[in-house]
Amino acid sequence: MSSPVSLDSLSPDILCPGLGRPSIDGHPAVTPLVQSTTFSREGIGSTCEHQYSRVSNPTVAELERVLGELEASPPAVTFSTGLAAETALFLSLVRAGDHVVCGQSVYGGTTRLLRQILEPLGVSSTFVDATCPDAVARAIRPNTRLVFAETPANPSLEICDIQALANVAHVAGAKLVVDNTFLTPILQRPLDLGADIVVYSTTKFIEGHSVALGGSVTSRDAAFLERLRFIRKCTGAIQTPFGAWLTLQGIRTLPLRIRHQSATAGVIADWLSRQPGITRVNYPSLAQGEARRLAHAQHIGGHGAVVSFDAGSLDAARTIATSVTLCRLAEHVGSVETLLTHPATMTHADVPREQRVQAGITDGLLRLSVGLEPAQAITDDLACALAKAACCSSPAEVAACL
Repeated sequence: MSSPVSLDSLSPDILCPGLGRPSIDGHPAVTPLVQSTTFSREGIGSTCEHQYSRVSNPTVAELERVLGELEASPPAVTFSTGLAAETALFLSLVRAGDHVVCGQSVYGGTTRLLRQILEPLGVSSTFVDATCPDAVARAIRPNTRLVFAETPANPSLEICDIQALANVAHVAGAKLVVDNTFLTPILQRPLDLGADIVVYSTTKFIEGHSVALGGSVTSRDAAFLERLRFIRKCTGAIQTPFGAWLTLQGIRTLPLRIRHQSATAGVIADWLSRQPGITRVNYPSLAQGEARRLAHAQHIGGHGAVVSFDAGSLDAARTIATSVTLCRLAEHVGSVETLLTHPATMTHADVPREQRVQAGITDGLLRLSVGLEPAQAITDDLACALAKAACCSSPAEVAACL
């Protein structure tokens, strides 16, 4: 295992993206939005950098430069959504007859993509507990091309050993892909820990304000990135200029936002762990043993803004979800507002029930994405909802409480 990454080892350019832009007399302080779909050419055979915005665009290119800077890698490849990024990633690495090993605790859309889109095309997948490198190793086949893991996992917050998974994948001649959406490069840098590729839904914490969809893929493998750009050109899934511009504005405050949200999430997780009626709270700071060691080794100055907790039953979860007033019920994470999600019926509704149960996604599980509100305001809101759930033990009582 690599030594924990210190904040002191990261340059100001990494922590405050945008500082790498040259200061030129008269140039705008904020990246301009170039909304044009096409660009003028000097003549036939012109090789200008930007020719058509389905292939590249100045605003999109600036976002890709900044995202690459965040991970000390070449410019990232950005997409219109996180799932578009994953789709292009799989298209670039696997074909009919290949096999993928995927963590059983991942975003529901990833599971749907593998099971319902790629499997009929001849790409098989095995879902395993990615917190156990031995389980991943046992799932490897001669035709395994990649191992896909999300850490912390969605919504169980389980921690995977990135370096151990990289070793397993590399021994088999496969690549390790890590979904780092929950922590962003500010709190975790998978490429430094042995991962080959990192994927993000930039819609979440990176953009941070619920105004722009997006996805990105970063790697230090230039040939892979070139292949990915070619697939994006062919499939037309590039990030929009306006989406890129909005994401760039969000990144300007990303370090401040996610560290503040992480600190608040730790307070709320500790508070939830002491509440009657809550049967389980998932958050890295509450982890024990190997998971706790990994969290402190892999995370940089915080454990993220997502907490999940089990209210004990579907009725209790439903009551809490519909009783909160400050927290908003929404299928989303990563915004400046605190959001509450019921994974079993929302983000992971398409995941087979058996897999949900194995991943700890019970009917009573709720996922909390902590925003910028004071911790006390969030816990006060949750306390009222928990009290209402405590007095409602049947569907009829739930209706009466509401």
